[in-house]
Amino acid sequence: MEENGEMEFPAFPYKPYSIQLDFMKFLYESLNRGGLSMLESPTGTGKTLSMICSALQWHVDRKKSENNGKEKLGEGNGGGGDDDEPDWLRNFVPNKEADVVKSKTVMHKRKNGSHLKGKGENVRDLLSSYSSGEGEKGRGDKKEERSVKGKDGVGEVDDAEFLLEEYNSESEVGGKSKRKSVGGDDVLSSEEEDEADELVGGEEESRVKIYFCSRTHSQLSQFMKELRKTKFGSELKVVCLGSRKNLCINEEVLKLGGSNRINEKCSMLQKNKKNEASKMKKLSSGKRVRVNKSSSGCPMLRRKKIEEFASEVIQMEALDIEDLVHIGRDIGGCPYYGSRKMLPAADLVVLPYQSLLSKSSRESLGLNLKDSVIMIDEAHNLADTLISMYDARISWSQLKQLQSHLDGYFQRFCNVLGAGNRRYIQTLMIITRAFVRMLSCDEKHVNGTDHPVPCDTMTINEFLFALNIDNINLVKLLQYVKESNIIYKVCGYGDKLALSQNIGPGGDAEINEESAISGFRALADMLSSLINNNSDGKMIVSRPMQTCNGLEGGYVKYVMLTGEKIFSEVLDQAHAVVLAGGTLQPIEETKERLFRSLNLNELPFFSCGHIVPSKNILPVAVKLGPSGRSFDFSYKARSSSTMIGELGLLLSNLVTVVPEGVVVFFSSFEYESQVYDAWKESGIVTRIMKKKRIFREPRKSTDVEAVLREYKDTIDSLSITGSTSCNGAILFAIVGGKISEGINFSDGAGRCIVMVGLPYPSPSDVELMERVKHIEGLGKTIPSETVSGDRDVKTGLQILRRCKGRGKEYYENLCMKAVNQSIGRAIRHVNDYAAILLVDARYASDPMTRNTPHTTDKLPQWIKSHLVPTTNNYGEVHRLLHQFFKSHKNKEATGK
Repeated sequence: MEENGEMEFPAFPYKPYSIQLDFMKFLYESLNRGGLSMLESPTGTGKTLSMICSALQWHVDRKKSENNGKEKLGEGNGGGGDDDEPDWLRNFVPNKEADVVKSKTVMHKRKNGSHLKGKGENVRDLLSSYSSGEGEKGRGDKKEERSVKGKDGVGEVDDAEFLLEEYNSESEVGGKSKRKSVGGDDVLSSEEEDEADELVGGEEESRVKIYFCSRTHSQLSQFMKELRKTKFGSELKVVCLGSRKNLCINEEVLKLGGSNRINEKCSMLQKNKKNEASKMKKLSSGKRVRVNKSSSGCPMLRRKKIEEFASEVIQMEALDIEDLVHIGRDIGGCPYYGSRKMLPAADLVVLPYQSLLSKSSRESLGLNLKDSVIMIDEAHNLADTLISMYDARISWSQLKQLQSHLDGYFQRFCNVLGAGNRRYIQTLMIITRAFVRMLSCDEKHVNGTDHPVPCDTMTINEFLFALNIDNINLVKLLQYVKESNIIYKVCGYGDKLALSQNIGPGGDAEINEESAISGFRALADMLSSLINNNSDGKMIVSRPMQTCNGLEGGYVKYVMLTGEKIFSEVLDQAHAVVLAGGTLQPIEETKERLFRSLNLNELPFFSCGHIVPSKNILPVAVKLGPSGRSFDFSYKARSSSTMIGELGLLLSNLVTVVPEGVVVFFSSFEYESQVYDAWKESGIVTRIMKKKRIFREPRKSTDVEAVLREYKDTIDSLSITGSTSCNGAILFAIVGGKISEGINFSDGAGRCIVMVGLPYPSPSDVELMERVKHIEGLGKTIPSETVSGDRDVKTGLQILRRCKGRGKEYYENLCMKAVNQSIGRAIRHVNDYAAILLVDARYASDPMTRNTPHTTDKLPQWIKSHLVPTTNNYGEVHRLLHQFFKSHKNKEATGK
């Protein structure tokens, strides 16, 4: 929106700072231009609100422009009616615009073929429907009900439900088989859910949407909170999508806890509903039967309740996950599927990374990215998130269980299975046995050595040849797994057999079945990974170790090395893609992994300073400790008692001069534990606790919230009581842990942030080293004769020493990205203030004499521009801190 030549954003609820106005103008122009752009604005500068007001203003302006054009084109033409739409659909959203109703009418006509997959697509996407409840892919009513005599003295068991329908391998190219709707209108069965998934894509091409993504549900909730501060929260149609775990209202499912188990149970309930409906249909001689509410399906998937949920929510202002759950409980309709029914009418869709970036998830949800705007917040996580979604892993225990299930199923049913089913099940058995042999400690390593190697990497082709499965058509095999419903048949039979043999209590059967299903899907994911290009990823084989309980541990993992091809699928479809974050530097790391071929000089990039005045921030490179020793926290030197002791002396001095809260970041949980134990023994912990209470980040992420609450309560209570002996609290946190990602330490909670060393990733990380090699262009892993636990570390260090170019820069960028995320936890608003100490001699430099790039060049601009690059001794650091906090104490006392 422009007024008198100046771009204005009237929805911004406050008078914007100049940097906020610059941010909004840059974003608006980027959306006009289209393509990829990156915007960096420090946390605490109103980034989220600026994104909302700029992007949604652009959306409103674009709609006005398009509508004006349509009005001119449509003058004198009569409008068509919607008399042919179903009554339930016409009344679905009362008192809503005709375009919403029309949208649903068009979608209702899309029942078949909207999600057919071509052979050239990523085969993993063929498996996505299982997580959305597409249980059976039946082929009419050809299946014959049979009873199979039990073996081994078990007695006669009705196993007909586990028999696979006849499968004609020649029909695979034809895609999905035709499915009929079963059951009554009262329940949203799995087939009806499939139709609903297809319905959400029909009209989207004619409505430009804005998709806002972030990594966590808490970040999405914060976005919705900011959205409601503007007029757009009530004027635009907003849909918030979430995971089953966050939106499920079925208490029996929720109590399972983990996301995977909740997803499995949801799918199983829908499968059970379909099976129940199918049996009732046959008993009624072809007549339709209303499914009883007390049957085995989910009671929250009743069609009328879901429609009631969607009808109510679409008329309200923007709602977050908690709001949707509350309304779903009141109505008794599933918020997970109810929110998806509102997609066609939405202007703004708020959703997690995974829902948009995964092609299979997009197809399952019916998301159409064509000509839309995609805004990805917290984009520093984007590359890791995107690539990890396409990793695959199957463990030794999963393979052994799956092998047992397949063998047992084939032994029982081989005489009654059709030729197609027999052939594919035998193929799965061959593959599973090959995986097990590969992981067996008795198996010689593929390079021909006489000793098994505990961990090895290889290309896809090397892996296929090593397993002797290079001649198997994995595309057809995966199509079979998708269409035949073999996952549920094999795992269901294995569970029933275990029950009939009185193995385990009844309560364990459900857990075992879900575990078996997860293992089968893990194999399917692994096989789909093997269809990727040979250069796209690497196979990691970690063999199990011999214990008193037998072989334990061990896995096969596919690691995707680059996300460029995956990201390009999103970039090519959308009108514009915006990567935003509080700290995107160094942007070379993201570029290297997601859009390597793009010249950085051609990438529109916006970065602004902080809204806080320069006197409110004190970043210092701390080279020397109180004893005059130089700080060196490199991998070789950090564990020395001298270095740990010098760090302890530094903190003992800091707690006397820094008020309120101090947050200290260590490179890993292991190193933090080593340091704390040494300090406890030497008395450093006692010295620190005389001034500040010590808190430590727990390893369990679920315990972090309680620790943070107690840490902040301690600081708040001391500020009220005015204690002179104890002046606050100190928190030991971990780089890359939950506290370093997304936790805000505003005001007294973060008066000083201490970064201990340069947190380079461990060279023992095999996956990381493979990515470094890939980026550098190195060949196979350097051979090593060592088979001990130090092998991976030594091999990793050898790889890093060979890296002179892009691989080395990538490794350094990972370190500085972690630093920037951690120190960015402080300073959250214009009146906030904090000191930032970078404790390591490698941070220090003399800018007057150096003429080569330095580590601190990759710090955010708002920190780098104020950095004290070096000090001659610790006394200078202490004096700077004393003056800094004294001036702010005086300022607070005078109220100026």
